[in-house]
Parts: sequence; structure tokens; C-alpha cells
Amino acid sequence: MTVWKTSRRNFFAHKGRMALSAVAVLLSVAFVCGTLVFTDTMNTTFDKLFAATSADVTVSPKAAGEVDELPENGKPVTLPAAAVEQAGKADGVKTAEGTVSSMSVTVVDSHNKNMGSSTGAPTIAGNWTQNDLRSMEITSGHAPRGPTEVMVDADTADKHHLKIGDELRTIAVTGDIRARISGIASFKVTNPGAAVVYLDTATAQVKLLGKPDVFTQISVTAKPGVSDAQLKKNVATALGDSAAYKLQTQQEATDANKDSMGSSLDVMKYAMLGFAGIAFLVGIFLIVNTFSMLVAQRTREIGLMRAIGSSRKQVNRSVLIEALFLGFVGSLLGVGAGIGVAVGLMKLMNSMGMNLSTEDLTIAWTTPVLGLALGVIVTVVAAYVPARRAGKISPMAALRDAGTPADGRAGRVRAAIGLVLTLAGGAALLAATRADKSSEGSLFLGLGVVSTLIGFIVIGPLLAGFVVRVLSTVVLRMFGPVGRMAERNALRNPRRTGATGAALMIGLALVACLSVVGSSMVASATEELDKSVGADFIVQPSGTRQPIVPQAAKALEAVPGVEHITDYKVVSAKLTAPDGSTEDKVLAAVDPTYRDDVRRETVSGNLADAYGKDAMSVGDTYATKHHLKVGDRLTVAFKDGETAKLTLAAITSDDVNIDKHAMYTNVTTAEKYVPADKMPKNMLMFAKAQDGKEKEAYAALKAAVAKYPQYTVKNQADFKQQLKDQIGQMLNIVYGLLALAIIVAVLGVVNTLALSVVERTREIGLMRAIGLSRRQLRRMIRLESVVIALFGALLGLGLGMGWGTAAQKLLALEGLGVLEIPWPTILTVFVGSAFVGLFAALVPAFRAGRMNVLNAIATD
Repeated sequence: MTVWKTSRRNFFAHKGRMALSAVAVLLSVAFVCGTLVFTDTMNTTFDKLFAATSADVTVSPKAAGEVDELPENGKPVTLPAAAVEQAGKADGVKTAEGTVSSMSVTVVDSHNKNMGSSTGAPTIAGNWTQNDLRSMEITSGHAPRGPTEVMVDADTADKHHLKIGDELRTIAVTGDIRARISGIASFKVTNPGAAVVYLDTATAQVKLLGKPDVFTQISVTAKPGVSDAQLKKNVATALGDSAAYKLQTQQEATDANKDSMGSSLDVMKYAMLGFAGIAFLVGIFLIVNTFSMLVAQRTREIGLMRAIGSSRKQVNRSVLIEALFLGFVGSLLGVGAGIGVAVGLMKLMNSMGMNLSTEDLTIAWTTPVLGLALGVIVTVVAAYVPARRAGKISPMAALRDAGTPADGRAGRVRAAIGLVLTLAGGAALLAATRADKSSEGSLFLGLGVVSTLIGFIVIGPLLAGFVVRVLSTVVLRMFGPVGRMAERNALRNPRRTGATGAALMIGLALVACLSVVGSSMVASATEELDKSVGADFIVQPSGTRQPIVPQAAKALEAVPGVEHITDYKVVSAKLTAPDGSTEDKVLAAVDPTYRDDVRRETVSGNLADAYGKDAMSVGDTYATKHHLKVGDRLTVAFKDGETAKLTLAAITSDDVNIDKHAMYTNVTTAEKYVPADKMPKNMLMFAKAQDGKEKEAYAALKAAVAKYPQYTVKNQADFKQQLKDQIGQMLNIVYGLLALAIIVAVLGVVNTLALSVVERTREIGLMRAIGLSRRQLRRMIRLESVVIALFGALLGLGLGMGWGTAAQKLLALEGLGVLEIPWPTILTVFVGSAFVGLFAALVPAFRAGRMNVLNAIATD
């Protein structure tokens, strides 16, 4: 009980000194809890939506579960209208309705502006049915009654300021559908962001599916008292052909949709939790430093406790109980802040176009429990080493001055372990750069990253003595005696400086590593484009799920000033090699001009021959695996088509990034074996301008697709910039998530300086008494902070560039062969670290400058 009281008294007596450590725990726990609440809320939102939109039993074509829900030909898989009548005759059926639904559409307004979501949510067009009343209600106007009317969801109408009477154009592969808004329907549950338009059934069948008397699904409703499971059996019996249909109860359909959506949400959740883990790791250094300095400052006090009978265990327990208080308070506040973080993330997503309602805010009981447990455990574990050190203080320490550092230099054992880990990690990174297989190299890379990180952390105090002296020579010596005092203050406790710098090192190492990898990816892809792409222009879908519709393709083909236009279709097939093995593959069905648009090195044969009658090419990886040679015959069973015997006319090199492992055949060959209504539409189109007419052709191609905002025309410069922007956006997201760890590291610098100022109160008073001005004192503390920050930055950037270089060498096995160090970014981060040091020192320097000289000298 005495230990509990002593710990509680010490905690509240020094609560100001522990505040920043508590903030670090708060931030880390808040990020964890915020991530869990945010992803749980998204799951709840989608669960409600899927449950509300699923019928008691849903019947869909069996093939719909075997292919992507957005087929290459732009038309969903269908079932005959007669099946609706059959299902309706089953026992226990109240109603059976045919449903039309397609996500291979784009909807634009009268100004040709895309009405679809900007967040990747689908645009869905279909017919209005009674089943839709489960999830929607018409709040204005009426449902469409003919081909000139369309109904739109309220969220899309509000977002784009649509009203009844406005014209919308729905672009499908079968043609454009122009209609005026006759009604607006509101979701009864939260719509995460999809844009939905409804047509009358006849129009939807013809314009979206290509023919009447077909549907994409059947929605079956049960009579009262009939279970979904029994209804499913009855409908299956009525339909008879179990091989043609897939039947799901409402729960099965909901679960299937949840599983599909859950995988992508899990990736996001675990990625965010990974960054929270990095923040916790950085916070550990802050907590270790805090308790190490508090123990050092209370050396005499602890010595007196030992002198009057306190045992080592009691002293140890006292420090750990203080850590328990710190972890509990910080975690409790962090749980509350985490809910705020989740709401903030929802608002951010709403501003980007995704609709998430706080009414669906989901806080599982496991979230606060996990947050509290994680925060408390991490804090107590971090405080364990300082607590053990406190327990080793002898009663004789009561006779010494308080605040004497107990770890003036790193121990030899610590230095030896750090050197061994660092050298082992370096050897692993070197092995990764020399690996022949990426799987093998990945293991070495992971081992090298972990070993060098731990090694640098352990060896930090030893490095601090050398690196700080070098940095001081360059940065501090110009400030004269004040700079030399700042250097000595940073060197007086190498372990503390090493731990403070290590906290900043972790975040900056990851920043540097990702910067090197990102820059190398851009440089490698740019080099590959220059080497391989001969086409002047590439036409591709942009933020859409729709292939290039025929009307857009025809407009492109009619453009003047173009030497050739190349079709690029993706055809699925089962490929059987002469050795008898069968694999699911995709063939690039292209025009012969494609060999000029994208240049491929040929290992064997002539690529031009692969575009001949009943011919094809394969990559050398597949050829080697199946011992193929030019002239061999392969059996190709085209999806939705016939089976053909194609001659292998060429084997291409897979030592590329563009079209790696690609198999080519002439588009006319594919059209010979695949029915016209099943033939995939163009996924891409390539164009080559006539000599000297590049600018004119570029402008004409853009004008040709102006009516179709879902497609973009890019020249090679545009394509390179797009690649750079995409990688840059990805890195910016990662940097934003790493910012939490860097903020915690900055708090560590602030806390270290603040506690250091308290520790050196008498020393500061004496320096002020012999003539050191307040301005010089503040400058000394700021310079000390700057050199500690630069020390952490130098280690982090050096370590990160080593990781990034090793990662790039490994990626070179996949074709990313150019190493590029982004020196502007590295130098900016390094210089920025100096400003971080200055910022971190503002409050400690201000407080030191305000000290009363006499009171400071009199401090015990």
C-alpha cells in the first residue's frame, strides 16, 4: 500500500514532466482506435446496404460467379426472362421479378460532366423494381415510364445539383440513352457513394443488355411463414437446371458481398494499424527517456528510500506503477480521441465524394479494451528498463548530488551487440541485392531492415559521440562558446541523445526508403516507356469501369492526321500446351500495328507472324515452363466461344515491365472464334500520328472523345506525368501516415529538452550568474535541439537510403532496373529536421530563460 501511495504521489508531483509522454500514448492509441472505429463503421455501412438491397432469394446466372462482374464486352451475363416465370411458380413464392443491372455505364449531364463518383464507387444503371423499395423510396416525381425518362438517386442529384426535367445521357456499349429526369429516389440506408440511375424495364433490357427478354438477376420474395432456406430449395426445384443458375438467400448474398468488400477494407485497416505500430515504437523511446531522466533526477530521493528500508523490488514496482498511471491516463484519453479521429476520417471521405454517416458510427467493445490494453502494456514495457535501473540505486546515492547521469557512455556489451546486429543486417541487405529470385531476396531484405534498425538503435549512443561531434564542427562551432556548450550538453549523456535521435530516425528512415523506391520506379518506368513504346498516343478509361464503347472507338478511327489506330482487347481462354497442361490465360487480341506501338524483343520466331492466320505468341517464361518451340500447336478454348488450334509463331522476352508475360494474337483470329456479341471491347487504343502532324492529331483525338469524359487521350509526356503523379500520391498518403510517428518523435525531443532543463537547473543558474545572458541560454538549448534532430535525421536518411537501394536492386529482378536517389527530397528532409529541432526547443528554451537565477542556484 505504501508503494502505491508513493507512486501516486510521485506521479501527480511530476505530472507536468510526464505530459508529453502521455500525449504520445494518447496519439498512438487514438490512431489505433480511430482506425478500428472507422473501418468498423464502413463495414456497418456496407452491411446495412447489402442487407437492404438483397432479396429473400436471388437467382443469377451461374457464370456470373466465375467472371468479373464487369465483363470485357461491357454487357453483364444474363438469364432468360422465362426463368422469372418458372421461379414465380415455385411453392412459397410471393413475387418473382426480373432485375436489370449494369456497372459498365457512364452517366453524364447536359454539359457532358460525369455524374459518377470520384472515389472509385460504381455507377449503376438498371430497372426500377419492387425489390428496390427495400432500400429506396421515391421522394420526388415518379419512376420512369418510357424510354425518355430516367430516375436518379438523391445523393447524386444533390451532389451535381440535378432536378426533375434535367437531361441525362447514359453511355453503354449498345449506344447512348438520352432521357430526362422523371423522379428522384432516396436511400433508406447510407449510400457509400455509388451513382444510381433507373430506366424502365424494356429500355434497360435493350440498351444495357443488348436484347429484350433477358435479365441479370431474379429477385424472389417469400410468402409469410416461408424461410429463405426453404424458398431457395423450392425455387431451385422449379428452375430445374442447377448448372445454369446460382441461388443465394438474403444472408448468403449479404455475406458474399461483405467478403468481397471486406478484403479491401482489411488491407486499409492493417496498413493504418501498421503505421500506428510505428508510432508506438517511436513512443517507446520517448517513454524510456522520460522515466530514465526522472529516475536520474530522483537519484537522491530513491537513495533515501533505500536507506530507510525500501527494497529494490519496491522501488522497481513504484516506477512501474507510475508507468501504469501514465499508460492508463494516456490510453483513456486516446480512446476518446480515437472516436474523434474516426469522425474526422469520415468527414474527410465525405469531402472526397464518399458518403459515410455518423449515424452508422460503430464502436465495438473490443476497440476501447484493445486501446487501453495496448497503451498500458507498451508504456509499462517501455518503463521496465528505467525501473530496473531505479531498483539498483544504492542507499549511498542519498549522499550524492541528484541528477548525476548513471550512463555516461554506452557499455561495451551494448556496443558489441549493436555492431553485430548492424553488420549482420548490412550483410543481409547485400545478399538481397545479389539474390537471383525476388522471393529469396525479399527474405534477406526484411531481415536486413529489421537487423539494421535494431542495430542502429542499440548502437545509437556510440554513434552519438562521433556523429554529434562531426555535426557540431559544421553547425555549432560557428556560434562560439554557446555552440560548444550545446555540443557538450548533447554529448553528456550519449544514451539519452541516442534514444532521442532514434525516435526521429525511424520515421525518416521509412521516408527516405520509400522516396528512393518511388523515384526509382518512376525512373525505371520512364526508361521503359522511352525504350518500348512507339505509339504517340494512348487512349484509356479514366476512373471508370467501362471499356471503350464502340461509338467512341469509331470516333477515334475517323480522326484525320493519324497514321494508324490499334485496337487492344483482352480475351480470356483456357490454354492447353502440347505437354497436356491446361491453364486459364488472357490473350491480347490486337491489330498487327501493335508491334510498332509497343516494341517487344523476340527470343525465337518472328512477332509479325504471330498476327497471321490462326497464330499467336507467348512469353519466354511460359515457353520455358512447357518446353515450347516455334511451330508448336496450342489448343485455345476461348471463353464464350469455340476451341481453336493456334500455331506458336513467336516467343517474346518477359524481361520487361510493359506487357510482361503477354500472349498476342490478331484481333481477327479472336473474332473468328468468339461470337460478335461476346467479343470483348477495347480496353486500350493506341495511335500513331503522321509525320509532322503530332500536335494536330493530339488535338483531334481529344476532340473525338470530348463527348466521352470517361476516356482520356495521353501522349507519352502525359503518360509519364500520370505515372509520376500516381506514385507521388501514394507516397504522400504514406508520408501523411508516417507524420504521426514523426510528431511523436518531435514530442520526444521536446520532452528530452524539457526534462534536461529541469535536470540542469542549478547548472543553468550558475551559468547565468557568471554572465550567460538569457538570449545565449535560449540559443544554447535551441542549438542542442538542432544537433540532436540532425543526428536522428542523418542516421534515418542514411539507413533509409540503404534500405531503398537494396529494395530497388531487388525490384530490378522485376524489370525496375534504374536506381535514382531523390536528392532534393533527402536534402529538404535533412534541412527540415533542423527546423524541427528549432521548433522542439521553443518551449524548453523559453522556460529556461525565465528561471530566477538565485532560485536556480539554490535548487537541490
